[in-house]
Amino acid sequence: MKAIVYTNYGPPDVLTFKEVKKPIPKDHEVLVRVYATTVTPGDWKVRSFKDIPPLFWLPYRIYLGFRKPKRTILGMELAGEIESVGKDVTQLRKGDQVFGTSPKTSFGAYAEYICLPGEGTVAIKPVNMTYEEAGGVPYMGLSALFYLKKGNIQSGHRVLINGASGSVGTYAVQIAKYFGAEVTGVCSTANLELVKSLGADKVIDYTKEDFTKTGQTYDIILDAVAKNSFFQCKGSLKQNGVYISTIPTLILLLQMLWSSKIGSKKAIYLDVIDTKEDLIFLRELIEAGKLQSVIDRCYPLEHTPEAHRYAEKGHKKGNVVITLKEGRS
Repeated sequence: MKAIVYTNYGPPDVLTFKEVKKPIPKDHEVLVRVYATTVTPGDWKVRSFKDIPPLFWLPYRIYLGFRKPKRTILGMELAGEIESVGKDVTQLRKGDQVFGTSPKTSFGAYAEYICLPGEGTVAIKPVNMTYEEAGGVPYMGLSALFYLKKGNIQSGHRVLINGASGSVGTYAVQIAKYFGAEVTGVCSTANLELVKSLGADKVIDYTKEDFTKTGQTYDIILDAVAKNSFFQCKGSLKQNGVYISTIPTLILLLQMLWSSKIGSKKAIYLDVIDTKEDLIFLRELIEAGKLQSVIDRCYPLEHTPEAHRYAEKGHKKGNVVITLKEGRS
């Protein structure tokens, strides 16, 4: 099968288009033919080992490969069609159109085929989405849902999404609105109309205004770009408000420790735990017309280095999708 492989850490050029052995599913696994995947921050950060928080650098390097990658195919989320199932799989069948995530830090979606646990985070694809649209939901959509739930989002809450036009942010705006929140999105001038179209009640252009100096306060601040610290945002939180960052840093971890002991306002970071149940919940939102994917650009598999180069610039809107053309619908 065709795949994108990397055998050294480094710039996008380390990604090469190769023929590799097709995987064989174990008894508890399904073999999925991949039709779409994405470039997540996790993919390009692991590839380059740039922007890895110092506290995590050594554990990640030990787990993923100290001198060179142990897992040579990246890709964290996907949509495709089941080609075969192991004998112990009962909930999925050959021919099912599915979307899902690879097991944590296993990657593997930048290939024509991938084996996934039948009981893992994989479910029937929304009927009203293409493979390209569905491919960006399983990891980034689940991340947005996970963080908002950890913030104990409630109807009537005032929620600010910093980085509202990004892959996590576009889902977070819509999910927060579903839960009945009043949503403020922070993004650049070029993306104001996009964020409004996703349901944001208010938008702030960060190139013209600093949301921490507006005098407005929020029950939840979800920072999907990690450009503001908890202490910078603390004055913009209501009493018992929560600041949630999607990116762990040493400073944030210290702020989490400090805020857990002093005051009612809290800083939170937790590694995302994705589940089949939450993925099915997102599918139901999509099929009810409550959630949509935003696609910035699509690249064929062989142009994955170019896709990484674009995503790594940090200015994408929603998802950067990698497509595997044959058999796609």
